[in-house]
Amino acid sequence: MPADPLLLKAGLWLGAAAGVLLLLTLAAFVRSWGVRFRLVGVTSFTGLLALSCLAFAISYSPRRSIEGARVLPVVFDNGADLVVAAQPADLPAEAVAPSLEQLALNLRGSGRHSSDGLVHVRLRRLQAEADGSSRPVPVAEAVRDLGDGSVRMVQPATGRTGN
Repeated sequence: MPADPLLLKAGLWLGAAAGVLLLLTLAAFVRSWGVRFRLVGVTSFTGLLALSCLAFAISYSPRRSIEGARVLPVVFDNGADLVVAAQPADLPAEAVAPSLEQLALNLRGSGRHSSDGLVHVRLRRLQAEADGSSRPVPVAEAVRDLGDGSVRMVQPATGRTGN
């Protein structure tokens, strides 16, 4: 995973500043300067900022963008193996597959656990019923493999269990 160069450079500069402040703090304690305890706080905060910048630079991964894709609102995510997105009314048919693939690629897999290592990403729309209610209708489905990060489109599940 590539590190963000700006945050990495900021972390290194803050680390160098924390080192200089540490030397200054040690000198303040040796010479009994009145500002020595304030320097302890400034030094520790600068060191914390440096470590935070370095950690974020290493862990940051930008969102992926796919040509022709639109942003889909996520309406349900169980945190494990199922994500459901709502189809906007103005989403053209040719943008369904790229939009769903983009959503699946941008899922963070570090906290997800599923028995088969797959995350199902479903796109659904609401169909109005005669009684004034609505029911979800599956439009498309993508499956992301958490092991290798690959995404494949599959036939959408109907959601009916047959009970």
